Amino acid sequence: MVNRRRFLNVATSGICGFSMAYMLGSCSQQTQQQVIKTANLEIKTKVLRMGYQSAGDLVRNRQVLEKRLEPLGIKVEWAQFVQGPQLMEGMAAGKVDVGSVGETPPIFAQVAGSKLVYVVGTQRTPTTGTSSVIAVPPESSLTKFEEIKGQEVYFQKGSASHYFILRALQSIGLTIKDIKIRSIPTIEARAAFLEGRIPVWMTGDPHYAIAQKLNRIRVLRDSVGLDSPGSYYIADRKFAEENPGLLKIIIEELHGLDKWADANRDEVKKLIITEQKLAPDVADLVMSRRTFAGRRGLSPSLIAEQQRVADLFFESGVIPKKINIQEALLPPELYAAITPSEIMV
Repeated sequence: MVNRRRFLNVATSGICGFSMAYMLGSCSQQTQQQVIKTANLEIKTKVLRMGYQSAGDLVRNRQVLEKRLEPLGIKVEWAQFVQGPQLMEGMAAGKVDVGSVGETPPIFAQVAGSKLVYVVGTQRTPTTGTSSVIAVPPESSLTKFEEIKGQEVYFQKGSASHYFILRALQSIGLTIKDIKIRSIPTIEARAAFLEGRIPVWMTGDPHYAIAQKLNRIRVLRDSVGLDSPGSYYIADRKFAEENPGLLKIIIEELHGLDKWADANRDEVKKLIITEQKLAPDVADLVMSRRTFAGRRGLSPSLIAEQQRVADLFFESGVIPKKINIQEALLPPELYAAITPSEIMV
């Protein structure tokens, strides 16, 4: 097991005077300064530090942010983390400005006192969740999920898997106390699982697909239908408040990239083969379960869904105090200004 720091212990005015992003023209000197304005929203940075997870990141692969921000004199730096909890820990330590995580890590980070804000969410579809599974080795004596009581279950505490197992247990009348949690990042657990040394493993693609191709995994259940609000882009609060124009650009580029990816799945497959060093047949499995449903703005309905998740963690005794998701939000009028209207539903 890997000992984690305090975060995992919880569960472990205008300078240039232009109004459009590319109307820099003769303002190159001002562009070198710390404050610029884009579409009347400030940007007070020259560097955007993006966090991403070991499973890969299409935004980084396509370099859409670099292409958009280079004319503004803004550099993009990327930092990789094994999973969402570690990314949130990096943000709390001041090493990351913005990053993508599941519904669970920001809840645990908020409990730990991190100053974060939700930026934008992700749309869900009826098939979302097919790539997240609770599984056993093929030779396991367990034949159905209902037999999980008393078992050692390996997953990263504070990750999306934590909500997955909580809801899955709830669906069969069990609680988190009915299993023995063994916290370890998915990527670190894979080899042991493939060797049959882990009895129950919670995983997702590409690890799931790799195990499938090796015929070393048998799925007890996936996370379809467990009403997760989906993943989010999260930002450090100070960074977000000082750079709303940059958040607007990020959301716009994410929105456009989702549309591109949905229409160019073969190109996406090539990108993940290269980045994740996957065999083509493994990549086929990953892509068969991957959806590009698009972004979802921080609407009242999405906020209510995320609050429901946080409340469940508290009511189940997983987190020590009740939290208010509203305290990790920007003002509604600012979300309206930085979010495309078609995804604010």
